[in-house]
Amino acid sequence: MSLTAIAIKNARPRPKAYKLFDEKALFLLVMPKGGKYWRMNYRHLGKARTLSIGVWPDVSLADARERRDAARKLVADGLDPHAERKLVKVRAQFEANITFKAIAEEWMVKLHREERARRTIEKVRWLLEMAYPVIGDRPINQIDIQEILVVLRKLEARGCYESARRMRSVISRVFRYGIATGRAQRDFASDLRGAIVTPKTRHYAAITTPKRAGELMLAIQNSSGHEITRLAFRMTPHVFVRPGELRQAEWSEFDLDRAIWLLIAAEK
Repeated sequence: MSLTAIAIKNARPRPKAYKLFDEKALFLLVMPKGGKYWRMNYRHLGKARTLSIGVWPDVSLADARERRDAARKLVADGLDPHAERKLVKVRAQFEANITFKAIAEEWMVKLHREERARRTIEKVRWLLEMAYPVIGDRPINQIDIQEILVVLRKLEARGCYESARRMRSVISRVFRYGIATGRAQRDFASDLRGAIVTPKTRHYAAITTPKRAGELMLAIQNSSGHEITRLAFRMTPHVFVRPGELRQAEWSEFDLDRAIWLLIAAEK
């Protein structure tokens, strides 16, 4: 005989726990202190087992039957409902701990291992530290496009349009790393390319004629700065490398007899 809502409500506690049975192995366990707990009996791999379904009245009779039917379907598919519930809980806890900051810091370790330029890593770190207060502690799969936009708008409000552009790129790279490692589903930052202000291109003064270039070289030659600085200035027009590459040059890279400076791209 099936249970009814009235029968459940009127069930009184007894000195010992007892069961009120419903259909398809569902029953209500009434405890001596008055608690009423939904349970379901089932068999998995030949063993009898009992599944906890919830507490009445938080879980109504209709809800308990719905959960029972879902559990019975798992059993029919050869799965253990109790084990599946644990798996869902563990997965939820795991995903909750996969925060944007955790993924970003892991990606930063990757940049270090790839021996990216120190200045590049410093810039990325600076941008991430500004993003962390807003999305750092958020599970990466729960971050939506509006939250990322908040990070970018804060920079735009200060007139830092170029920083906002770079911030979007860095956040996007973190999301892409999360996707590649199986912990993120979508890169919302990539959808914001057209949502932020495009920085206006600035044109800086440049020497474009041989006469002016000669005047600059003469000025460097006659300057009163530090000798090493003067030598670096004199050398730059001949090699056209970045200032950091020139500063970090090592003697082992130079073949003085052949007047060659050997630069290996992977090391710079």
